[in-house]
Amino acid sequence: MSRQLALDTLWLRPTPRLAHTEYSVEYHHDYITRITGLPEGHPNRIARLRELWGFDFLWSVDDGLHGNWFQFGRATDMGHAEYAADGSDLHQPTESPFHTAEDVWAFDPVAEYGLPDFAEQVAAYERSMQTARQSAPEQLMTGGYYKTCVSGAIQAFGWDMFLLAAADRTRIAKVLERILEFTRFHMNAWAETSAEAIIQHDDFVWTEGAFMHPSLYREVIIPGFAELWKPLKAAGKKIIFCSDGNFMEFAEDIIAAGADGLSFEPCNEFGWMAERFGDSTVLIGSDVDCRDLAFGTWDAVRASMDRTLELAKRCQGLIWAVGNHMPANIPGEMMDRYIEYLQANWWR
Repeated sequence: MSRQLALDTLWLRPTPRLAHTEYSVEYHHDYITRITGLPEGHPNRIARLRELWGFDFLWSVDDGLHGNWFQFGRATDMGHAEYAADGSDLHQPTESPFHTAEDVWAFDPVAEYGLPDFAEQVAAYERSMQTARQSAPEQLMTGGYYKTCVSGAIQAFGWDMFLLAAADRTRIAKVLERILEFTRFHMNAWAETSAEAIIQHDDFVWTEGAFMHPSLYREVIIPGFAELWKPLKAAGKKIIFCSDGNFMEFAEDIIAAGADGLSFEPCNEFGWMAERFGDSTVLIGSDVDCRDLAFGTWDAVRASMDRTLELAKRCQGLIWAVGNHMPANIPGEMMDRYIEYLQANWWR
């Protein structure tokens, strides 16, 4: 594991092996106990896991001092499906506090939630970076923001009210512009910190692709991203765009807007991404699908790993990851075979 290897990857410099990260491995409580020999609650448990698995990069975002919108105004809890092995993360959705499309169209996040003092926000972000470097000195921890635009709308209104209001393209565009302006405050703050890389997260598509008219993406949302990234680019930060779902239709637009990297799920064809952008853009993902790890055969998983390893030869900067996370129902034996095979073959 190497923080420098992650930095070199982001800057498209040669590396001795592929950089590596994963998501949600910490849900595998029994597996972590077995491979680390450390009980739950031990302060070095996760650090030891990252060492054994060779983590170089840690995905992280921080929505700021006013990031918990429920504390400051109206927001929607859409609940959470069972993901942890013990089901402890399951909870039911609540009704949206926005009751009509007119409520949504009138929404102003600055008026609703307020913004903290700018200097205080910069200081808070910088403290979080310094803490991350002390707790995970061998990994590169990103800065970043989660509720960038569409994710912000979903958090505020819930899916039903957002989709209802989005039927009027002109009016929803104004709402999205106001959310982007709210986000720009935070990107300006991140630009003032020592963070080397920034995750710009926005779940703006579905697994099938765009759920709004493409013109709304290309005329409002993605130009808004470009404005968010100007201060970050000026400060020398690397920008990684991340979204659930299939955004292949907009990948070229996102890169043209200024993204240095793309973090994506396997519903985006890894081969397509590697062939088009591997020589100029950092890719965070792989051809490996967590569903094969959880329910498939080792032969299927190994085949997807081999495809990724072959395509990696075309990539100037690749951070290997199972892009749709590693849920707790992946068998321990499959986890062992996966990481052993990766570590035996990740050399450049």
